[in-house]
Amino acid sequence: MSSTKVVEIDIKVPGGTIYAKKWTPASGSDKSPLILLHDSLGSVDLWRDFPSKLSEHLDRVVVAYDRLGFGKSDARESAPSLEFIEEEATRYFPIIKEQLSVQGYVLFGHSVGGGMAINIASRDPDCQAVVTVSAQAFVEGLTVQGIQEAKQMFAQPGQLERLEKWHGKKAAWVLHAWTDVWLSPQFKNWSLMPAIKRVHCPLLAIHGDHDEYGSSAFPQFIARNSGGQADMLLLENCGHMPHKERTQEVIQATVELLSNIA
Repeated sequence: MSSTKVVEIDIKVPGGTIYAKKWTPASGSDKSPLILLHDSLGSVDLWRDFPSKLSEHLDRVVVAYDRLGFGKSDARESAPSLEFIEEEATRYFPIIKEQLSVQGYVLFGHSVGGGMAINIASRDPDCQAVVTVSAQAFVEGLTVQGIQEAKQMFAQPGQLERLEKWHGKKAAWVLHAWTDVWLSPQFKNWSLMPAIKRVHCPLLAIHGDHDEYGSSAFPQFIARNSGGQADMLLLENCGHMPHKERTQEVIQATVELLSNIA
């Protein structure tokens, strides 16, 4: 039985209401909170028990939120722009941070959430550290191939229902928001380079060597080009979900990164 206290939060942003959830350790820790940023098909509920485990091991408050259009947040009618990764940092996160009454904080982003975390950290000196897990750093051939295969899979009968469990009637929008942008010819030159050089807080890039959406070139790029202290952790025989496949290793690496951050 988890000893963390869990509360749900509604956050008003341009275009609707965002759903968030906060885990507070039994100690009531006053350390800076860790904020989770989900992947392209993700949601608060898809983190499952990972936020609770993080909160307990880190002795920190952990917050996760559904981006607008995802999970239990309000629907979006228009498709994301080609600048949606940067827009999370400029348009939505500052409001979320304010509504949560957060000052110093740590970011933990999975997949595209990792790219968003880097963009946020590049703009906000209140970000004290970043952990990226399976983050894309640019558009690689393996990325395109993986998304094309996923698009074909979800076109099969009954497959979209898997997303409906987490996103309800927004499931088709969520799928198109992912595949249409990443497979767009106009998106092929996207890169984290403009943002990563402006990240000066400690950073850890975690990646699985069998990630179906990107090679080890991604964490190498992130660690090499960061403007501050940065390391990478490449997990052997691990795919795109290290926090699920290798939970303890990911948590331990995060604990070590944050050991000197109050």
